Amino acid sequence: MSKSAMVERDLLVFSIWAVLGFGGLALLLEGFSRDSYAVSVAGIAAIVAGFAAHFVVNAIFDTGFKQGEAALGIGVFGIVVAVFIASWATGGLSASDYWSGLTLFAVLALGLPIYLSTRYGLRGAFSHFHVRHADSGNSDR
Repeated sequence: MSKSAMVERDLLVFSIWAVLGFGGLALLLEGFSRDSYAVSVAGIAAIVAGFAAHFVVNAIFDTGFKQGEAALGIGVFGIVVAVFIASWATGGLSASDYWSGLTLFAVLALGLPIYLSTRYGLRGAFSHFHVRHADSGNSDR
């Protein structure tokens, strides 16, 4: 990919997450503060729209996620899970917050196999996880 195409892709991805990602985060946090499941779900929908738009940009430019993008996503997911578990353990979650968090994690967890199957196909997605070791001794010829 040419340097100008990489810059265009990066600007598109940044713009997508600046609008949909931060907008979705704002709605999600507002839903938590107001104990409104509907507002939280609207935030989750905006975040999912950000992922979908990022997938489209990746498809247009025929690329996948960059290593930094993947690392940032996994890191943020881990932090959010840790905060959710700590809030649950201390009893700081209302019922609405609890279900909003579970909805967010369920949607994000379903997003991974959906992304892999659309990017690589079902067989290719499976082969990304299934690794046959040469020394295993079991052959399925």
